[in-house]
Amino acid sequence: MQRSQQRANTVVAGPWSSTASSAPTRTPERRKRAPACDPVALRDGLTPAQLTTLEAMEIFRWRLAFVRRPLFQAPIPVLFDKDETRHVVIREDGTLDEHPTLKLRG
Repeated sequence: MQRSQQRANTVVAGPWSSTASSAPTRTPERRKRAPACDPVALRDGLTPAQLTTLEAMEIFRWRLAFVRRPLFQAPIPVLFDKDETRHVVIREDGTLDEHPTLKLRG
């Protein structure tokens, strides 16, 4: 019994410093901004209705930011306005979804 109590009270010195640090160190952000995609490559695979809507939106200075391509589903093009304050999604049939449920990273 004395041995087990003795082991429980034993403190093992390690390579860490004895002073407790006040704030943990943060690792730098490793995610990099995605390289600029080729506009032609972004349009590949869009339906004719989506392409027609995209061309109409570009007249009003909306830009195609990226295209989500979920498996076994139609591609989802995402457009931003000229001020980068609003975004819309073009559905498969070419209609606009002005209130998409898309979660975007900040």
